[in-house]
This record gives sequence, structure tokens and C-alpha cells, in this order.
Amino acid sequence: MDNLKEKLKVLYEKDEIQKRIQEIANEIDKDYKGKEVLVISVLKGAIFFTVDLVMKMKTPIMLETIQVSSYEGTQSTGNIIMKKGLDSDISGKDVLIVEDIIDTGYTLKYLKEYLQSLNPNSIKIAVLADKKERRKIDVKVDYTCFEIENKFVVGYGFDVDERGRNIPFIGYLE
Repeated sequence: MDNLKEKLKVLYEKDEIQKRIQEIANEIDKDYKGKEVLVISVLKGAIFFTVDLVMKMKTPIMLETIQVSSYEGTQSTGNIIMKKGLDSDISGKDVLIVEDIIDTGYTLKYLKEYLQSLNPNSIKIAVLADKKERRKIDVKVDYTCFEIENKFVVGYGFDVDERGRNIPFIGYLE
């Protein structure tokens, strides 16, 4: 997609994103005071958010990645495919799932149930963006940076067919 950056309408600027992530990091630090947390970043979209979030946290962390997919192009297929599982045991650990976006809720419900079956001490969820109006399944999200309208977002980890993730702001296509 040529000139993708120029085609986007800005939803959140880089500075606005960083300020909100700092606020979420402070909340997480307060909630996990005196503990260590296993942060599980949901690849690929959440990696930008995850890095910025953990760099702002004071809480000791371990880092894991997992990859699931339910999208083709700009549409969710509703089918969740595990592309990459965990590399370590999460049993007895306090887990924080870090996801780029929640819309229908299917992916996070699937992930939370899967991780719960591995016997962690606790599971909380942090999302960069929440499209509440698209929710089909109720999933408790503990930390939300932005509630957004039902727009297809690109930039800061969000992509369209693997392009645009490195755009420094969150934008949307008309």
C-alpha cells in the first residue's frame, strides 16, 4: 500500500500514546507492588505497546510472547489460530497479557482460557485499544489505554496486511 501514512487520519499522536502508557504502567506498578509479573505480549501487533509499557514499569518482569491470529486483511475471521505458543511454564506466576486491541473479544477469551489452563497464580489483561461497540463476548480488561470507535486502525503496531506497524501514531483509514 503506497503512501499508507499519508492516507491515514490521526487518531492519537505519539506523545499522547506515550503519556497514556505511562499512566497504565503506574497503575500496573501499584497493583503488582512487591511482586514479579510475567508479561505475555501477543504478537505481532502488541510488541510496540509491550516494549513501551515494560520500559515504563518499575515492577520486575519476565517476558514471553504468544501469537494467535483471527484476521485476514481488515476483517476478523472469527477463527482463532495459535501460531506460536509459550516458551516457558507459567504455573504459579502472576501473568499480564498485553494485547494491541480488543474488539469482538473472541481472541482474548480464547487466550485467557488457554492460559488459565496452565495454572498461573493470576491473569490480568492490558490493551492499547478497546473497540467496545464490536464486543460479542464479555472479557474483563484490567488496563485500557484508549477506547476507540469502530475504525480500522493502523500504526504503532497496528497493521493492514503486515504494513504500517512502524508508523509512530495511531491512525485510521476512511
